[in-house]
Amino acid sequence: MVASQPAAATAAEHLEYRREGFLVSTDPARFDRAAIHAFLTGSYWAEGISREIVDRSIDGSLAFGLLEESRQIGFARVVTDRATFAYLADVYVVESHRGRGLGRWLVDCVTAHPDLRGLRRWSLVTRDAHALYRPLGFEALRAPDRHMEKVLINPYRRADAS
Repeated sequence: MVASQPAAATAAEHLEYRREGFLVSTDPARFDRAAIHAFLTGSYWAEGISREIVDRSIDGSLAFGLLEESRQIGFARVVTDRATFAYLADVYVVESHRGRGLGRWLVDCVTAHPDLRGLRRWSLVTRDAHALYRPLGFEALRAPDRHMEKVLINPYRRADAS
């Protein structure tokens, strides 16, 4: 189940991993951005996010699409310098495909990407998926007193919406 080696690299150096009729690809041309946006705008972490911001986030990240044939059933992206640090974000598998190990496989594919191996630090934020990430080596902050954050509450809510 671990995606230690990509199944193929396209001419544009996009990686693809295959398993039992499913595909994880880093080729943005394969992504259904409307489906990604539809999922994210209804998620607890990106509620109300605009399509334009989703597109910018994909374009500015190393993104991974999880597909069944050509249907977008999952997604993840990594904000990284590809040398020392990575922030794992927007990981999801659609409800109809959960419970089949696809989320774990997707994250395995992400962490196996050649540009992300050997990074000093990975980070992520989750409300409810600790059980998914813990076996993959993620744990609570070792020194939370050293970490700081700046958070905008409801950043995607329009100012004129009440």
